[in-house]
Amino acid sequence: MINLINMKEVDWLNAAEALRRLGVRPQTLYAYVSRGQVRAEPDPADPRRSRYKASDIAALATRKARGRKAAAVAAEAIAWGEPVLGSAITTVANGRLYYRGRDAALLAETETFEAVARLLRGGGGDPEPHARRASPAGGPTMRARLFTALAARAATDEPALDRSAAALADEAASLLDVVADAVCGTVDSGAIHVRLGRAWGCGRRGMDLIRRVLVLLADHELNASTFAARVAASTGASPAAAALAGLAALTGPLHGGMAARVSLLAAEAERDGPREAVAARLAHWRPTPGFGHPLYPDGDPRARALLGAFRAPPALEALREAVEAATGRRDTVDFALVALVETLSLPADAPFILFAVARCAGWLAHAHEQLSSGTLIRPRARYMGVPPETQAGPA
Repeated sequence: MINLINMKEVDWLNAAEALRRLGVRPQTLYAYVSRGQVRAEPDPADPRRSRYKASDIAALATRKARGRKAAAVAAEAIAWGEPVLGSAITTVANGRLYYRGRDAALLAETETFEAVARLLRGGGGDPEPHARRASPAGGPTMRARLFTALAARAATDEPALDRSAAALADEAASLLDVVADAVCGTVDSGAIHVRLGRAWGCGRRGMDLIRRVLVLLADHELNASTFAARVAASTGASPAAAALAGLAALTGPLHGGMAARVSLLAAEAERDGPREAVAARLAHWRPTPGFGHPLYPDGDPRARALLGAFRAPPALEALREAVEAATGRRDTVDFALVALVETLSLPADAPFILFAVARCAGWLAHAHEQLSSGTLIRPRARYMGVPPETQAGPA
């Protein structure tokens, strides 16, 4: 009989063997882990040490052996690959998220969303204290009003090219007010987390939790929506147009729509029981959304920071335990966001809205940085279609 336990152990390597197979220094191995390219876990024989997924090490070694041709590097960089664009705004390092070198989880303990947005922009940028803002356009939902507000600004604002950095920073700050007005459905004053909490009937505790989540979601390196915003900004489009591009990308179920998928899993767990719901998904190769993040093999620090500030509902806590027991994957900020919305009895679309309001700060900061680089983002496609027709020369 085959020893299944020993087979399972074969797929894990100690640090010395992982380093030997890759031919790299320990710092490089740790960088692979922090980027999510190599999975790691505590060694059962010695929890002070880590062991590394052999299949991940093999994939990296194969890639190195190919010689890392330019086309291969470019293709792999699109999906959780090597960094492709320089930025001084945000990074993920050693399992933590940093905004301009400062730990986002620590910032969430004390800072306002507006202060963090200013930090992401590199300082500067304040709306005029007594400037009057037009009432937001009506709409049936918060999401519709948000799209309408940014689209209206994108259609009328001046392009960003040749405008001063100070003017663009002020415009970015004022756009955050426009976004908050659209979500709340009215022009209001005060900190944005207070305005959102007021609109949703929250007390001081709820408002503080909203503040925390806005800070934790303000930016996340070069995610899909941020890349969309940078592409738009690279053409010289206005900050509002860049933010609108980011908002459009955020709507996808693999990005800002992830919380809705988490809610669906939670509904299955409530109906069938958490263990049964998770087992049914695994039996049909269906994912467990809200668990496991490629950049955080040891767990999403944003989820820890948010769930450390309140107690998740018992049903969601039972689901978290069932998924982790069955898969080893830990909860992400999407799961924590669903737990927060349920705890505060917020509107059904609040996960997406909180994500959009928060990430708008990052989109605007990245738009500003991209514009200042003076480069257009225009990659080439590797053509894989029918060979082009050739024209015969003259007889």
